[in-house]
Amino acid sequence: MRKIINPAPDTWAALVKRPTKNLTELEPGILETLRLVEEQGDAALLQLAQKYDGVQLQSLLATGVEIEAAEAKVSQELKEAILQAYSNIQLFHTQQAEPVRQVETMSGVSCWRKSVAIEKVGLYIPGGTAPLFSTLLMLGVPARIAGCREVILCTPPAKDGSIHPAILYTASLLGITHIVKAGGAQAIAAMAFGTESVPAVYKIFGPGNQYVTVAKQLVSKTGVAIDLPAGPSEVLVMADESANPAFVAADLLSQAEHGADSQVVLLTTSEEVLQQVEQELEAQLSVLPRREFAAQALKNSLGIILGSRQEMLEFSNLYAPEHLILSISDFEVLLDGITNAGSVFLGHYSPESAGDYASGTNHTLPTNGNARAYSGVSLDSFVKKITFQYITREGLQNIGKTIETMAEAEGLEAHKNAVSIRLKELNRV
Repeated sequence: MRKIINPAPDTWAALVKRPTKNLTELEPGILETLRLVEEQGDAALLQLAQKYDGVQLQSLLATGVEIEAAEAKVSQELKEAILQAYSNIQLFHTQQAEPVRQVETMSGVSCWRKSVAIEKVGLYIPGGTAPLFSTLLMLGVPARIAGCREVILCTPPAKDGSIHPAILYTASLLGITHIVKAGGAQAIAAMAFGTESVPAVYKIFGPGNQYVTVAKQLVSKTGVAIDLPAGPSEVLVMADESANPAFVAADLLSQAEHGADSQVVLLTTSEEVLQQVEQELEAQLSVLPRREFAAQALKNSLGIILGSRQEMLEFSNLYAPEHLILSISDFEVLLDGITNAGSVFLGHYSPESAGDYASGTNHTLPTNGNARAYSGVSLDSFVKKITFQYITREGLQNIGKTIETMAEAEGLEAHKNAVSIRLKELNRV
């Protein structure tokens, strides 16, 4: 972890830049994968599964027998944990539904907005070094609440052609039956363009490696929507003298273990706190199964000492972290000042992993500074907002002159006439 003491504000812009790779060099190969799947469909998916996943599939779709058998392979303890997380996520996301509110903007002019589910959505769930069944909950629960008519799940198979039992069990819990054994850019292509086994969808959700990330960006240019700009995972922790160094180190490592390209940042006003956290990082890292990933991520990470809490807040807002942890005694005084963050964890007993798994909030969040302009996934991500209006005869007479004047000023005579022709008819009555 790189240690920086009281950096000048004019250096902050350079410090908040992520150590991301230039992914444009991946585009030619990914474009070829997209073309192959678009042109050859299932045949391309089977070919690419053998090439990239080392598996010769007999079928691209998980069978009912496989889905049913998965339940027996998941321990009762894990089932209970998944069910509890499911309940919390469902409760939190159900409360996000907006009732229809009709507004009369002037006499005879009524306007309202209605949320309508996106009919066809695709969920990409990684299944390699970390089978993210938790992400399936985060995406599948709001899709179900929204009422999406068709939900397609793509996840890469293991070497024996199987899908991780926890993913199949969670899919079954959510009522998702169209499960495709496909990973990487080819899975994104299948959901974007459609194949014999994979229906094309209108919006694609889910995290993935750099190939998946670039593939999502590329298909979005063809008219398929994606959830949000995503990249390597990250966390920023603000810690004061009241923080427990072991807790802080554990939070930093919880994100560092995602992958070598993840980044973690510690902000503190105390050099002693930073030193204690560094010692804890070393001790905890040594016993982690994924220590190689975490160790690489720490090389790209920062420990920064700043002069005040206000400076920590300003730096954090500039960094715009995916996850922000306020491990400080009176975090309440800073809440109103937080403007850029994906998800915020308050106090010493709110670990980031609570949001990753079971507290109820969604863990699909903007990274790489995109929290300055993007929200994380929510119920809103699975619906469109359609506006309606109804204008009575009286309403058109009330608002007509305003429309005619504005349309004429813009030189759009047909717009004006669409009102004028109606007003003439009303005046004859």
